[in-house]
Amino acid sequence: MTFEKMTIPEIKAYLAQQADLCSRDEELLIADKRQGVVNLLQSYRRRKQRAIVEEARLQKMLDEENYLMEKGFTVIAGTDEAGRGPLAGPVVAAAVILDPANCSISGLNDSKKLARASRERLFDQIVISARSYAIASASRAEIDQHNIHAASLIAMNRALVKLSIEPDFVLVDGFAIKGCPFRQKAIKGGDALSMSIAAASVLAKVARDRIMDDLHEKYSQYGFNQNKGYGTEEHRQALQQFGPCPEHRRSFRLID
Repeated sequence: MTFEKMTIPEIKAYLAQQADLCSRDEELLIADKRQGVVNLLQSYRRRKQRAIVEEARLQKMLDEENYLMEKGFTVIAGTDEAGRGPLAGPVVAAAVILDPANCSISGLNDSKKLARASRERLFDQIVISARSYAIASASRAEIDQHNIHAASLIAMNRALVKLSIEPDFVLVDGFAIKGCPFRQKAIKGGDALSMSIAAASVLAKVARDRIMDDLHEKYSQYGFNQNKGYGTEEHRQALQQFGPCPEHRRSFRLID
């Protein structure tokens, strides 16, 4: 490779394709004193450092799964829910069994920390790469009947038993699931600490957002496509004006 004969745009395109420069390429770029090349090399080094940090974060998120596999568990599911806080709609849960050979998913994190476009991209990636996944819910009526905490556990249990492969261990975000037929461990903040739980978090969040988008078609006055049922100022103003719809949780404080 002779960088001195390449234009700045050509070098930029070359670096964009390189996950890791060989030492000779880096030496040649260092020797090229054009300011554009200096800037490109600095940018490449920052990108490489970010990739190293991201890979370390992802590997840390597999600590729980790796520990359980060392203990002999081979089918580990993660489960999480979305929709505890909104004033309307169901609570949705997902369960995911990742493929041990392909379980490090770049960019995966607690769904609340991700932009919607990132969640949608990751949703497709998780669905394609997972050994098994399932999505379930507890309805607005069940939330009002049991309370939101109990309904969340009901939804997670439903997702777990829908899996096409029976797990031999379950990692749960937050609280242990009452009545769960599988061995389990609850991890506080698990959607940011476990790859399996984070994957379930993304599936649950995206699935619930899609449900709220559909409900917007029936009850457009509440802006469910924007607020997803959360108690925004606009949502509460609509409640004042129109009153609750059948999807509003009567056990929640709807109107101040």
